Amino acid sequence: MHQCGMLDERDRKLLGLLQRNAETPVGELAEAVALSPSACSRRIARLKEDGYVTFCAAHLDRALMGLPTTVFVIVRTGQHSRDWLAKFHDAVAGIPEIVEVHRLTGNFDYILKLVLPNVEHYDFIYKQLVGRIELFDMSAYISMETVKQETALPTNYARGAMD
Repeated sequence: MHQCGMLDERDRKLLGLLQRNAETPVGELAEAVALSPSACSRRIARLKEDGYVTFCAAHLDRALMGLPTTVFVIVRTGQHSRDWLAKFHDAVAGIPEIVEVHRLTGNFDYILKLVLPNVEHYDFIYKQLVGRIELFDMSAYISMETVKQETALPTNYARGAMD
């Protein structure tokens, strides 16, 4: 009997395969992890129910979507009140070109990842952002090359993986 929340090697392998292609037929997944299709389907359902798989999405080709340019923006602010934080969260949530926002330790407060049709479009996003929220400093850095981009997470750190 499998304990809820504990992963075994088959679970980790299934999670790895699902990350690479969530549309892989259950029969192929079952064969890859040496299970019957029905047992594999039950495991996938349990992994979803336990929260390991949070959602499935299509990965779009950025060039075909007209968004080949990546710009990282470093933000510094003198504001840290609860009201300002809520306003900042709303401001970045309302700009679809901002695809990631991370709060940082150190000399900077946030880093934002933007996907844009071209470098010139950054000015449009800059004006939107500063029109919505007061910021102390913003510095933009244009990505010249994506050296590594992974959407798949390593599965060996999941609960039960180190047992």
